[in-house]
Amino acid sequence: MGASNNFGSSPPLCGGEEPEFTMTTFTPTSSTEILSTVQWAAAEETPLETVGHGSKRGIGRPQQSEHTLDLSKLTGVTLYEPAELVLSAKAGTPLSEIESLLAQNGQQLAFEPMDYGPLLGGAPGKGTIGGVLAANLSGPRRLKAGAARDHILGINAVAGRGEAFKSGGRVVKNVTGYDLSKLMANSWGTLAVLTDVTFKVLPAAETEVTLAVRGLLDDAAASAMALALGSSAEVSSAAHLPERIAARVAGGSLSNDAATLLRVEGFGPSVAYRIEALKTLLKNAGPLQEIAGEASYAVWRDVRDCAPFADGTEKPVWRVSMAPSQAHQMVLTLRMQIGVSAFYDWQGGLVWLRMEEGDPEAGLLRGLIRKHGGGHATLVRAAPAHRAAVPVFEPQAPHLAALSARLKAEFDPKAILNPGRMA
Repeated sequence: MGASNNFGSSPPLCGGEEPEFTMTTFTPTSSTEILSTVQWAAAEETPLETVGHGSKRGIGRPQQSEHTLDLSKLTGVTLYEPAELVLSAKAGTPLSEIESLLAQNGQQLAFEPMDYGPLLGGAPGKGTIGGVLAANLSGPRRLKAGAARDHILGINAVAGRGEAFKSGGRVVKNVTGYDLSKLMANSWGTLAVLTDVTFKVLPAAETEVTLAVRGLLDDAAASAMALALGSSAEVSSAAHLPERIAARVAGGSLSNDAATLLRVEGFGPSVAYRIEALKTLLKNAGPLQEIAGEASYAVWRDVRDCAPFADGTEKPVWRVSMAPSQAHQMVLTLRMQIGVSAFYDWQGGLVWLRMEEGDPEAGLLRGLIRKHGGGHATLVRAAPAHRAAVPVFEPQAPHLAALSARLKAEFDPKAILNPGRMA
């Protein structure tokens, strides 16, 4: 790692732009330009907000940086070897482009990263592959496949101190020492600027079928999902959409009745056998509905992207992770005190909440989570005033906060990268 260069009072040029001294947006097209920009910012101790296409810009505390580092022109797949199940790309490459390329070869990012754009009032398909790792994205298949951090193989990045570094590579077993690739997951651009990422990819399932149990209340749905996940049916995703919420996915094709969804994937004959086993197992739970092919894809895409709450408003939306057995009980207690809508993913381990009265009620919610076994709550949508006043990310215990502060000091000692976004 080389020493930082002092650029004096003038910011470096990126992509042929003229220098400006306030509210500058840098649009680098190479990792060298990113390094120069971060070195200048570190030398001048001036904050940088790092964005791809801005699809997740509304998550975290509002930024007050004078300068923006826009990675939207740092694009392109640099390596794709379908037989080796590996893909490398520049950090600003749109996720939609990568998913399209993988689909052409019958492959996928198995953790099916969420698209936050519509929930936050933006267009779909604007997220970048670098943002996938920075936010540690995942989707309904997390029960089986994990999240982005479980599939990252390697990164190239520039730390906030103005030094380029790399970690990992293009094969699974190549990490010695600290795995800095996983450390970048869920750092939200506060430690380093990602320039290149390499992910493991996997074959897409030949067949997908969803079994929906209709009309269950939240407690009965929790029991049905636990029964299904404990069976030999190899359920890859389990979600519960309460009454009226179900009608807000897949263009209303599910109707208003509550839907408890169980996804089974794999080879056609195996999927058919396992679906029949689930029908036998749950025959007394409630009316059963089978959803296959594109209709199933549409349902899980909307569950993944929190479509029921992508309503164009600023009503606060929380993403809560807690024990599946406790989630519905916490929501019931919360509903007795405030107006709230909710639905469940990850067998109930992920709860999406929309506060209907406009106040995030952070203290009340986090207090109830603690009373019901603990967990984490992230405020993923709210008006800027609320995001400035409420801890958006779950406050850390003192020992974890101290460790996070040490990591921040090591990677970004002058706190120039997305300052204040997380804490």
